[in-house]
Amino acid sequence: MAQLVKLQDYISRYQIDLARYPTQFVRLKQSQWERVKRQWELGEEISEWQHNDGGSENDSFEEKERFSLFKKIFAGRQREEIEDIEEVEITNELVSDEDSIPEEETTLTFEPKIVYAPQSIHELKRMFIDQFFHFQMKWASSTLREKSYVDPRFMRDPLLRNLLQKLPDNYLLFYYPILQIRKAPIELDVVLMSPTECICITVLEAENQAVYVGGSERFWIKKVGTKDSKVLNPMISLNRMESVLTQLFKQDNINMPIRKVILSQNGYFDYPGSPYGIQFVDRRNYGEWMEHLRKVSSPMKHMQIRASQTILSNVQTTSFNRDIWQQSSQPAGD
Repeated sequence: MAQLVKLQDYISRYQIDLARYPTQFVRLKQSQWERVKRQWELGEEISEWQHNDGGSENDSFEEKERFSLFKKIFAGRQREEIEDIEEVEITNELVSDEDSIPEEETTLTFEPKIVYAPQSIHELKRMFIDQFFHFQMKWASSTLREKSYVDPRFMRDPLLRNLLQKLPDNYLLFYYPILQIRKAPIELDVVLMSPTECICITVLEAENQAVYVGGSERFWIKKVGTKDSKVLNPMISLNRMESVLTQLFKQDNINMPIRKVILSQNGYFDYPGSPYGIQFVDRRNYGEWMEHLRKVSSPMKHMQIRASQTILSNVQTTSFNRDIWQQSSQPAGD
C-alpha cells in the first residue's frame, strides 16, 4: 500500500520525521496483517471492529455502522472484484528483520478485527485493506498533539483509494497538497513520489465515457453523448505544478526527474499528435499504467526522501491542538 504523506493542508506526521514514519507505517501494517490472518486461520470468533484513535463514543458508533454496512455491501460483490485482491499484496518492502521502531507514545493504533467470516484469504485481504484505508486517512491527518478535520469526500474518492491500495509501500503520495510559495498558497494536483522519479498527475474525471478533445488552446472540449462543454486545458495546471517542483528541487539540489501525466480513469482522450513530455492515461490504458507502477520493486531511495522532504518543508497546514479539547472536557475549578 502506498503511503499518504500529505493530504491537502491537513497535518501530517511525516512532516515531523520523514525518515522514521514510512518504516513505522509498514511495520504496523505488516504486524497487524499477520495477527488478523492468524486469528482467521485459527477460526477465532470476533464479533466487532475495534479501532482506538482517541475519538468519541459517537466516532466508535459510526465506525461500527460503517463496517456493518461494509459487510452487507461485500456480500453482493462480483467475483472479479474478489479475484482482483490476488494482486494486492501485504508487503513489507521497506524494512528488514533487523530494523526496529523506537517506542513512542501515540494516540492512534490500528487493531483490525474480523467483522464477518471471510470464505477465503482473498476476502480476508480485502477486508483488511479496506479497514486499513480508513486507518490510513487518520494516520495521514494527525499527530500526537494535533489533528485535522478530513473532508468525508476523500473516504469515497476512488482514485485516492486505488493509488493507496494498489501501489506498493515504496510510493509516497501527496494528494492535492497546498504549498506556501512566497507567502502565497498554491494547490498542486496529485504528486506521486516513486524511488526513481516524481510523477505529477492532473486528473480529468466527470461523467463515465466522457471524451476530452485536446489541443494547445486554453480550453478543451468535453463530449458526453451529444452534449459538448468546455473544460480548462489540464496542461496549464500540470505545467505549473512541474515548474513549482522544479524550482523547489533546484533550491535544495535535488536530482529527481519529473514525469507528467494527464489521467482519466473513466474517460477517454482525443489529442492529435503527442505533446512532448506528457503521458495520457485514460480508460483504455489505466490498468496497464497501474501495473507498470506496481512493478517498481526498488526500495525507497535517499533522493526520494529528500525530494519529499523538500515538498513537506513548504506545505501549508491547518489543524487544531488536541489539548484544547482535553482541557475543555475537564471540570471547572480546582
